[in-house]
Amino acid sequence: MGTDISNLTLSEMGKLWVTYNGNTMGECVLSYYLKHVEDDEIKQLLEYAYSLTKTFIRDIELFFNEENFPIPVGFTKEDVNADAPQLFKDEFYPYYLQYTGKAGMSIYSAAISIVTRKDVRDFFVKCLDATVKLTAEANDLLKAKGMLLNAPKMPIPNEVDFVENQSFLNGYLGDIRPLHGLEIAHLYDNINNDITSKALIIGFKQGTQNKKVRKFLESGEKINKNHIEKISNKLNEENLPSPSTLDHLVTSSNIPAFSDKLMVAHKIDMFSMKIRKYAEGASLNGRRDIGALYARCLIDVSLFLEDGANILIEHGWMEQPPFTVNRNKLTSNEGNK
Repeated sequence: MGTDISNLTLSEMGKLWVTYNGNTMGECVLSYYLKHVEDDEIKQLLEYAYSLTKTFIRDIELFFNEENFPIPVGFTKEDVNADAPQLFKDEFYPYYLQYTGKAGMSIYSAAISIVTRKDVRDFFVKCLDATVKLTAEANDLLKAKGMLLNAPKMPIPNEVDFVENQSFLNGYLGDIRPLHGLEIAHLYDNINNDITSKALIIGFKQGTQNKKVRKFLESGEKINKNHIEKISNKLNEENLPSPSTLDHLVTSSNIPAFSDKLMVAHKIDMFSMKIRKYAEGASLNGRRDIGALYARCLIDVSLFLEDGANILIEHGWMEQPPFTVNRNKLTSNEGNK
């Protein structure tokens, strides 16, 4: 810990730090995708996403240099093998941008509410606006190509109604009501995340020779598969269709495209996003069985994240985020003089 006092609060340091690391990772992944894309519309979308990562990285470096804050290592050209054969088919890329765009919007919107320095807040507003646009364009492209995985349409209610019975909360026994719109929306959102995550993990798994990393990725794939089945069952019980998987969009290449460090960190970041998404679904849910489903999913993801963090620490891959002064250590050192 240095002795100079920064004009950045710890909240601002932390949010800039995590945004920098996430966008250096995105720069690596997108640079690889751009080497292996033929569809012109999808390529334009990837180019826009890539330009955003470059812009955000540059802007954060300006903040850090102004404060003499050490630039994080993040992820570099050493973490991507752009010459590796194509790992995912073109059609996978819009799903990937939709998936990671949600993570970006979650980070940026949370930052806006807790940073107080105007220029830093304005930066995160810019990040959020650009990422909203990117995610919307990914959705529009998927829809135009007939590939959008979306919740089904529902009949319009005949009138305004009010809940009159505690059975509204039932989910296991008794009079179990149908799922309402918010519950369905978040079940679809979460199953879509798991479907994209599963395909990404399959591709990652094909390119690692590290036994611990492979086991970690296999565990993530198993969690995705289990959660897809559980959520699909809830939808099927209501005679609602569940989206199909994207596994067929992974090629047969087993040449490493990304470093083990990047692959583990990527899944930690995206499974962390799952915690926020499952929590959102739980907060807008009214049935006990759906709440219990989200609770089980959260436990699975939390344990997975701990396993991933242990791998990063064991291999010396985990950068330490900015933290506050350890007063106990300072006091102990002073007492030993």
